[in-house]
Amino acid sequence: MNQFDEREEWYEFNQETIDALLEDGSQADADYTIEHHLASSDFDVLEKAAVDAFKAGFEVTDAEELILDDGETIFCFDAIIERKLDIEQLNADTDVLLKIADKQNVTYDGWGTYFEPREEGDFEEDDDDFYDD
Repeated sequence: MNQFDEREEWYEFNQETIDALLEDGSQADADYTIEHHLASSDFDVLEKAAVDAFKAGFEVTDAEELILDDGETIFCFDAIIERKLDIEQLNADTDVLLKIADKQNVTYDGWGTYFEPREEGDFEEDDDDFYDD
C-alpha cells in the first residue's frame, strides 16, 4: 500500500486539527503557516522530494538530521505554505505531498501550525452563551 491510499486518514487528521485549533480559540479567518513534515533515512532521496515540493509551490526548509531512540539517523524537512484553515485546500495540499512522498519513497508525517489567538474584543461575553456542566 502506498501512502496516498491512506489519504482519508490524513483528511480526518486535517479536520481534527482544524477543529482543535478553533475550539481552543484560534482565529478562524487568519492566515496560518502550515508546516508539512517529510522524512527519510536517505538524504539524497529526501533532497529529490524537497525539489518536487518546491516545484509544487511550497517553501522548503533545509534538511535536518535527527537520531531516533533506536539509534537510526533520519533526515527531515518542512514544506511550508500560507493557508487559511480551509479543509479542502489542506486536503489538496496533503494529496500533493502524499504523491511526492510515494514518488520519492519518503515518509509524509503530517503537518502542524502555530496557534493564532483571537484579538481582544473578538469574544463577546453574554450570559446567555455561558454553559457550565
